[in-house]
Amino acid sequence: MQINNLMISQSVGRIGCINGKQPYIIPVIYFYDGKDIYGQSHPGMKINIMRENPSVCFQVDMILSLGHWQSVLGLGTFEELDGMEASNAREYLYKSVMPLMSSQLIHSHQHEVTDDMEECDNNKPVMYRINITEWTGRFER
Repeated sequence: MQINNLMISQSVGRIGCINGKQPYIIPVIYFYDGKDIYGQSHPGMKINIMRENPSVCFQVDMILSLGHWQSVLGLGTFEELDGMEASNAREYLYKSVMPLMSSQLIHSHQHEVTDDMEECDNNKPVMYRINITEWTGRFER
């Protein structure tokens, strides 16, 4: 229950992947549906690595102080989405995460949830899901 609560309460996590030689960790904005993690990205190193080796980990933490923090790590598999599945995930991402962002970082007119999310200016072309198969967590209070 604590892991689920932390995952739902946060919107920034880190994907860890490996290209066969070197680990690669990158922060991403995500949403968690209670089972899987969803995000979007431009093509690049992270997407190329995960396409080649879809075994990934996903880490989220909340640090209030050195003696009061929570951290979870999920092990899972990257899966690229397309078609309606990608469109539905993008719509949910914008509805759940964009209201949390500062108005100094985004302009609401650029992130309106419309009937045609594919035309939104800030869409990133790659929508993905991370199917989590195992969770672990640590909570210090």
